[in-house]
Amino acid sequence: MKILFLHGWTSVPGGRKPTFLKEHGHEVINPKLPDEDFDESIKIAQAECNKHKPDVIVGSSRGGAVAMNIESKDTPLVLLCPAWKNWGTATTFKPNTIILHSRQDDVIPFTDSEELINNSGLSLEKLIEVGSDHRLADEESLEAMLDACVRFK
Repeated sequence: MKILFLHGWTSVPGGRKPTFLKEHGHEVINPKLPDEDFDESIKIAQAECNKHKPDVIVGSSRGGAVAMNIESKDTPLVLLCPAWKNWGTATTFKPNTIILHSRQDDVIPFTDSEELINNSGLSLEKLIEVGSDHRLADEESLEAMLDACVRFK
């Protein structure tokens, strides 16, 4: 499966989450997104999406906001603690989206993801509570991310 992975603010390509997906046999496109220019991040992500036509897009924190703000047609989204209130203009997401979020997230409140689900008129089944912090880099969270991606296969 081809996955476009959009990292979070102050993160870099090749982190634990995209590496985990690669280790499980997936082709991962993981562009460097500039921290200080959200519009440029959207342009880069859009270009990568258009070029590679991924099977799924994973967006972590700020990368989740980037994913919500690009035109990805029917490509499924897996959003990890999406920082949608902090960046961009999107306030809803498409039906083929899954959100993973920790109630113990001290960066992006879990209630932001609940609000996003409600704004989108979708079932709370689309919101999976996992992990013990914002990073979602523990084994349980990584497995949940992988499961969410392959669900769309």
